[in-house]
Amino acid sequence: MTAIQALLGFTAWTLLLVITVFLYRGVRFLGGTPINSWPRSEKREDDMPLIRRIADAHSNCLENLPVFAAIVFVAAQMNRLDAIAAFAPWVLYARLGQTLAHLSGTGQPNVFVRASFWAVQLVMFVVMMVVLARG
Repeated sequence: MTAIQALLGFTAWTLLLVITVFLYRGVRFLGGTPINSWPRSEKREDDMPLIRRIADAHSNCLENLPVFAAIVFVAAQMNRLDAIAAFAPWVLYARLGQTLAHLSGTGQPNVFVRASFWAVQLVMFVVMMVVLARG
């Protein structure tokens, strides 16, 4: 997998999560829930817990996607995509793991696993930046 493919995978995963939330809300709307029932940064208590976790997982993706995109785009601009090719897929794998841990529950083990996958992403970001900075 190339760095560009890993970035596209991360982007597709982020999009899949938000589409899931969108479809859920669409069904709720068609069932009579007012369209303005989901103001930004507020969570409806009557939403399914899984949907609330999917929305949170989507927000987590949005926090890291721009960082990953910037690193990949800088590497592309420098003609150095090969320098990060071994690391970029691990960002995607760790993101998928983080999301699945997020969706599996909110207990301490789930949060520990989720945080561990996030730490892998952060380490990969730093490693890729150092590799690129060293030229």
